[in-house]
Amino acid sequence: MPCFEKPKKPIMTVLWLLPLLAVTLLTQAAVIVPGASWTDTEGNVIQAHGGGFLKVDSTYYWFGEDKVLDSTLFHAVSCYTSTDLETWTRQNDALSPISGTMISTSDVVERPKVIFNTKNSEYVMWFHSDTSNYGAAMVGVATANTPCGPYTYKGSWKPLGADSRDEGLFLDDNGTAYLLYASDNNQNFKISMLDTDYYNVTEEVSVLTGATLEAPGVIKRDNVYYLIASHTSGWDPNPNKVFTASSLAGPWSSQVDIAPEDTNTFYSQNAYDMPLGTNGIYMGDRWDVSALGSSTYIWFPLSWASGLPVIVQADVWSVNLAAGTYTVATGTTYEAESGTLGGSAELLTDSSYSGGKAVGYLGNGGTLTMNNVVGIGEAQWVSLYYANGDSTWRNTTFSINGGANVVIQQPSSGGGHVIQSVPVKVNLKDGANTLTFSSGQASYAGDLDKIIVYTTM
Repeated sequence: MPCFEKPKKPIMTVLWLLPLLAVTLLTQAAVIVPGASWTDTEGNVIQAHGGGFLKVDSTYYWFGEDKVLDSTLFHAVSCYTSTDLETWTRQNDALSPISGTMISTSDVVERPKVIFNTKNSEYVMWFHSDTSNYGAAMVGVATANTPCGPYTYKGSWKPLGADSRDEGLFLDDNGTAYLLYASDNNQNFKISMLDTDYYNVTEEVSVLTGATLEAPGVIKRDNVYYLIASHTSGWDPNPNKVFTASSLAGPWSSQVDIAPEDTNTFYSQNAYDMPLGTNGIYMGDRWDVSALGSSTYIWFPLSWASGLPVIVQADVWSVNLAAGTYTVATGTTYEAESGTLGGSAELLTDSSYSGGKAVGYLGNGGTLTMNNVVGIGEAQWVSLYYANGDSTWRNTTFSINGGANVVIQQPSSGGGHVIQSVPVKVNLKDGANTLTFSSGQASYAGDLDKIIVYTTM
């Protein structure tokens, strides 16, 4: 079935990785793989959605929403530590529910961000604080004497009496901190200065009137402020934008895409933006509203080569923190059209496909078999490049050398001729392997353009 048609309702379980396919858990990643299911040093899936980051000496702290219960309601603000941004260890929860307050298990705590107040030698956390129906639209503040806390909840309120939903923090070079937030029922975006304790806001310094922005972050580079944010579209992604100004007070430039517009920021939403030498890192979430705890993380390099930050799409990449650089891994490409089509599968032709061709009508009887895919005899990453023009997710089965099927999720790619990739970590035997796609599934898969096999781990 071509990807621009509506698929049948998927019947497969949402699974990224299955041991039946000899898929290895990513317990100590040496690379960053956007969209994979990341695990910590204990082998547990990382739960740090809508995250914020803090560096203390040589240690990075990652704070985020623990969505293990697949609910929007507050479970915990997690805290993870790393020295390389690639291997993460879970620490104690930074913030836990308190009954009878605005951070109970019946309320919403989202997008935690932490900064250090040198005057008070104190860590201060801000977050979106709300009721279950998102009607309160407040900020919340908590404090601690150590990075992971636990934090002491101070309260929730509307900053300067106005709404605040998705928010972020920015700490300028001079120690002045700012709240970045969607306000006035998400119709205006505001930047307000914090007091010297970082406990409250004191004044609005900028209002982007009519800018329906959320999920904000700011990077300062060469005395220019780069505001990166998404627009408002619920849990669904949209094209994230960048605005520039020489002062947080503005005036702000017109918006510019940070990724090809039709990809909806590679199906992700901004959470945090981190400087990396003369580059940066876009740190986003790929929300799965049907299973929030299975939502994955989309981190990409940000390059200023064009003068503005642009996402560098990378299936597998690594950072050199000391040098402030990144390296994108290269792999071996196998075109889908070079495989053997089975059943109702059809060859598709369009200039958007690599080599001008792809394979469609996969699933519901259509299959694709790719022979002579070379492996190294140990775990390695394979990225599937596909098109899914539906607004809903598709999936494809995937097996190696006649083994059991694993189900790979395929989020909407943004259009029937928009190509995106999803990763899977597998064990290919040393030498030639046979990969089979979409066998034994009743639902339609996305159109398969190509796969890339990586050896960098």
